[in-house]
Parts: sequence; C-alpha cells; structure tokens
Amino acid sequence: MSEPQQHGVVFPTGTDGRRSTASLGRAVVADALRPVDPTGARAAEAETNWRGGYLPHVRRTTEAGLASREAAVAIATSGLDSLHQRMRVVVDGSEEPLSTLASAPAARALSTETVRGGAEPERELTLPWRGRRLAGVELSDRLDAWVAGGVVEPSCADAVRAVAAHPEWLALPGRTVAVLGAGAEMGPLTALLRWGATVAAVDLPRPQLWDRVLETAHRGAGTLLVPTGDGGRGADLIGEVPAVADWLGGLDGVPVLGDYVYADGATNVRVSTAVDVLTLRLQALRPDLALSFLATPTDVFVVPGEAVAASVQAYAGRSRSAKLVGRPLRTLSAGRLLQRAHVPGTDPGIADILVPQQGPNYALAKRLQRWRATVARAAGATVSMNVAPPTRTRSVLKNRALAAAYAGAHRFGVEVFEPATSNVLMAALLVHDLHTDGGPRHEQPWQDEAYAAAHGGLWRTPYAPRSALGLAAVIGLGAARG
Repeated sequence: MSEPQQHGVVFPTGTDGRRSTASLGRAVVADALRPVDPTGARAAEAETNWRGGYLPHVRRTTEAGLASREAAVAIATSGLDSLHQRMRVVVDGSEEPLSTLASAPAARALSTETVRGGAEPERELTLPWRGRRLAGVELSDRLDAWVAGGVVEPSCADAVRAVAAHPEWLALPGRTVAVLGAGAEMGPLTALLRWGATVAAVDLPRPQLWDRVLETAHRGAGTLLVPTGDGGRGADLIGEVPAVADWLGGLDGVPVLGDYVYADGATNVRVSTAVDVLTLRLQALRPDLALSFLATPTDVFVVPGEAVAASVQAYAGRSRSAKLVGRPLRTLSAGRLLQRAHVPGTDPGIADILVPQQGPNYALAKRLQRWRATVARAAGATVSMNVAPPTRTRSVLKNRALAAAYAGAHRFGVEVFEPATSNVLMAALLVHDLHTDGGPRHEQPWQDEAYAAAHGGLWRTPYAPRSALGLAAVIGLGAARG
C-alpha cells in the first residue's frame, strides 16, 4: 500500500511504494564517500540499521575529506549531486525529477509588503548575556573569558571585536539579507533589524508567526520585506521554490541568502533540499549571491591542533575526585563512559559530537548545508558559515534527554547559551563575514569551518562528548528536580 501523496520536494519512492528516509540517507552518504573512500562507501551501503548505525558513516565523510582540499570538495560535490538526483518533486500531482525546479514556472507571483521600523539604528555592538547588555570593555572582557575557558575559538573573538570596532558595518548597507526561516530562534532577523539592515523574511504562511515578525520589525530600525499573495503573508519553501526564487531574485541590493530553516524529522531534509534547489536557482539569477549558514555544534568537525592540545591538557589536569570517579565508571561501562576526547599530539583532530537522539535526518540536513558551503567557497562565492554554540532553543528543550544533558553540560566544561546571546553573537559573525568576503580563505575546507567557531567548549572538553552525554543528562535531571 503506497503512502499518502505529499506536495513539493519529497523523498523518492522505493519498490515497496514507501518513501524511505533511511534508504535515501544511506545512499547519499555512500555516494558522497565513493570518489574518495570506496571502502567507506561500501560500509555505508551495507549498514542495515541506518537509524541506529549512521554515526560512523557520517563521521567518515568528515575524516575522508582530510586527505586533501580536492577530497573534501569531491565529497561535498558528490553528496549534493546524489541528493539532487535522488530526491523528487510533486508538481500538480505528478512526481518529477528534482531538477525540474531549476526552470519550473512559479504557480503564483508574490508581492512585497514593506515594513520600516520606527527606532534609531544601534550605533554600537551590544551582546545580551545573563540579563545584561555587554559593550565596549565589558564585551571584550567576556570574549577574553570565553577564549580562556575554551568556549569559543580565538578567531571568533577576533571577528566579533572587528565588528565592534566598525559599528558602521552593522546595518549592512547596500545588501538585502534573505532570512529563510524568519521565525527561527537562532536566526539573525531581530538583530539585523535592530541594526538597521534590510531583511527579506521567508517563512510558512502562519498568521501568528507573521504577527511576531512584524512586531519585531516595527520595534526595530531596519526595513523588512515580506512576500505576500493570495494565501496571505509567507510561502511554503517545500512547495514553492520557483515563486520564492522569482521574488528574491527581483529584490534590490546585493543579495544574501541565509539558510536558518528547521523542521522535525524527515521534513527537515525536505525543506533543506528545497533551500538547496533555491540556492542554485538564485545563483543562476544573481551571480553576486552570498550564502549564510549556521553549523550545528552537534556534528563531526576537524579541529586545529591547538584545540586538541587544550583538551589533552584539560584531561591531564582533572581533579583527584574526577579521576577517582572516572576509573570505575569506565570499567563498568566497558570503556564507553568518560573517554578521552583526543589522542595527545594529534594535529588536526576530530571532534565527534553527533548526538544519536537527533537522528540521521537531522545529521543529513545539516551536512548538506556544510557541503553547499564548501562547494560554493570553492567556486569563489562569499560564504558565511559559522559553528553556533549549544543553545537552549525550543527544539532542543522538546527533547527531554538532550535538554537534561544541556542542563548538566557545565560539569564537563561546556557552556550552553541562551537564544538571545547566540542570536546576536552569530549575527555579528555574519556581519563580519559579509564585510570581509567570507573571512580569510584557508588552504583546507575544514579550516574554513573551524574559523570563528563558537562551539561552547565542545571542541576543548577533556571527554569525548558522547561518552559524557549520559552522565550530563543524569546531573541535569537531578538539578531540575532539585
């Protein structure tokens, strides 16, 4: 029996008539690995339990890219090609190749509603933190403290300081930033509007969502551009790539496409794929298009030797009580708990922070964004893609195990941020990147990803994050009950 018909971008139908997210994820990861690591590709294809066994295969797509710049770009290109070849789109009840969207006409034309804020643009970078707004010396001191505590990479603090030294950058003059997922907690919409920027907001046609967005615009100092049509404000990216592309492509200003979309489960892959198709269509319309992404901290990253050394030093410097508790826990768990994060002397290292509770669909959706960033950079585009800190967003707090782990993470050297702090911090890094042509160009793609990372301490913690996650959750649950 086939599944109910879906609209827009969909997973391919298997021989059994079902749209299997596991089959798609397994095939895309295998295809990504194939040109560089054929053994890894075969291992991914042979994985019978993708839902429970995807972690090492996704990790391998990061490790295999370490061989060379060409290897990393080949993995990213092959993964994206596979996704585009395999995913489908339903148009007027007919299932078509995803490539149809490259030139498909829009089903409707979107008009523009313009909302101008009534406030004065902020003339100084301020960062909300624990009930205060930090600026000037206080902001610099907080950045110093984060670097000293291993919460952000030194290059992150340097980038934020550069923005603080150039407050005229904040309004992004001459640019129009499209924020896909305008209502997202981690998106830059509120900060950009407060700074006086021009923002084109795209999100689902949900009146309550748009009421919040418009209220934010009225309180701000920028200009908000909203797509409108017969269905009111907003557009469904999964089903309306041509309409959104035509609308964004016709706006004034140097365009920036910011991908901040999120959805639960398989829908996350569908909407992320739709955004990637939209990206290609807009690049054809506007060659000057810049791209913006937020990388999740719960992924696999290559990290510099400096971060490895800090982690090794933290492990060696554990307190006496931590060592006494750690030994029996490792013994009882057959070595699964409180594993050392890095082998001494490794340069660069691998920070494997994939969280099983988030699932393979989340991992694939975030991975395809990183792949697009890598491919676009290699082609010469301006790309802002920064690792965001672990943050207490609604989507995280819905997952009870992850919420508990975040509550206990401070015991393992990890700082979990509030959304208000993360928003402004990441928006400031976006502003920096857009004024510096995407930041410095590095020899290896992993170095581009590591630049200005605000990982919350996950790269420099003494323990491999997954080996401490369960204990952090126990501590977090205990704190919540207390």
